Amino acid sequence: MCGAAAAGRNGGAAGIPAAHEAAGATIRTSAIEDTDTGDERAGCPAGEKEGIVVTDEAGRLAALGKYRILDTDPEQAFDDLTMLASQICGTPIALISLVDENRQWFKSRVGLQAQETARSVSFCAHAIQERGIFLVPDALQDERFRDNPLVVGDPLIRFYAGAPLIARDGEALGTLCVIDRLPRSLTADQRAALDALRRQAEAQLELRRNLDELRVALEGVERLGALIPYCSTCELNVVIPAAPEAMDTVSAGVNELLASKRWPPEEILQVELALQEALANAIRHGCKNDPTKQVQCSVAFDTAGELVIMIRDPGPGFDVAKVPNPLEEANLLKSSGRGVFLINKLMDTVEFADGGRQVLMRKAPSDRRASV
Repeated sequence: MCGAAAAGRNGGAAGIPAAHEAAGATIRTSAIEDTDTGDERAGCPAGEKEGIVVTDEAGRLAALGKYRILDTDPEQAFDDLTMLASQICGTPIALISLVDENRQWFKSRVGLQAQETARSVSFCAHAIQERGIFLVPDALQDERFRDNPLVVGDPLIRFYAGAPLIARDGEALGTLCVIDRLPRSLTADQRAALDALRRQAEAQLELRRNLDELRVALEGVERLGALIPYCSTCELNVVIPAAPEAMDTVSAGVNELLASKRWPPEEILQVELALQEALANAIRHGCKNDPTKQVQCSVAFDTAGELVIMIRDPGPGFDVAKVPNPLEEANLLKSSGRGVFLINKLMDTVEFADGGRQVLMRKAPSDRRASV
């Protein structure tokens, strides 16, 4: 199983030596297939195999996290691909395996009951180090796999072929793999078909991620509408990565919006400073400066012309009542509390919700306040 503690007929797992488990380790195929001659050579010495990939494990795990797919329910689109892989390659087991930090989790599986297995016994942890199909014709003849408990014991894995699933930024997320209990190989047509199914699995992963990102954005619009029931229109709704440089795009958009509504320049500056501070707090505290996480910002005007800005982060939140007042003598030298204090001074009203993960800021232009 791509390293699975299989309850099915085959699963494929292989013990990874400690040196191979380290982040950034170079892991080589246990059998290398010459695509021109079909010749298979087991245990290729270091340096002979082309296409070996040295991965940035932290970056790879971050890329996997962006897809928000681990521990999700089965989906027919993925199940169709594993069913086709099993039938075309003539194997009792086929898996779509995603390699997490300490486990591999199966998004789809045929012929296997286990939902996940330890990464330390995973064939797929080897396969994601390659670009191309990773082939193990006979695990008992491979010095790295021959003592693996899933090779010498149930389910007696012998054959494994895994095609890496590559993310849009080039990181390997996992594999589409097929497994058998008998030593064997794949025909040229089967290899081509497995590679085609691999491309379809990658496309499905990207489609799923795009739809998920769109859903998050739409939820933000709906949430803003619930908070502002009389809002006539949502002028801006964006989701940005939790990176300081992304804040400028939001600020520029809000500044342009306020300028188009002829807000005084000094009040546009006040809004910009409050917005920058709120975004910085969300990135620094809510997301811990992790650019794989996202911050949402929605901007609207209510029917009275008052500006309403909502910022939301996925962090643990905080107790607003416990934020220190930076003007008190005991807190003068402390950095905490200054952001919240500044936002309150720059905006007319500031409300925190959802345990501090969401801030709602309001401000009316001076001409509107003067007429009230």
